Amino acid sequence: MKFKRYTAVDILTTLEKQKIVNFLYDHLEEFGDSKQSITAALDYALTTAPMAGGFILLAEENEKIIGTVVMNQTGMKGYIPENILVYIAVHRDHRGKGLGKKLMEESMFYTKGDIALHVEPENPARFLYEKVGFDNKYLEMRLKRN
Repeated sequence: MKFKRYTAVDILTTLEKQKIVNFLYDHLEEFGDSKQSITAALDYALTTAPMAGGFILLAEENEKIIGTVVMNQTGMKGYIPENILVYIAVHRDHRGKGLGKKLMEESMFYTKGDIALHVEPENPARFLYEKVGFDNKYLEMRLKRN
């Protein structure tokens, strides 16, 4: 297994990006988002705009994606965490082998500043986040507008 990290200085082809979008869409399962939302998060991670950006981290085995992380910078240092872990997914055939923890550790190594994430209470990944040091300090509330 090897890790690959993509940032704004890397050129990701349309085909490579679509491969990542499809992987996340398939392996996030019921905790995932639309392909359009996933694409937007990837685009944000790879932007060169000031106060934005982030990275995409892939775990690959035999040239196939077996895990990925999308980390976005918030540009809001000082009053909310500087980074938000938008997506983490492990291929269903590789779950339960510690890959999620390795992805988290590798991501934390490349991230400067605090990290926030959103997780649904019934998502089993919540226990992984707690193991690597995340805690639940706030109750998130949202107002959705159409």
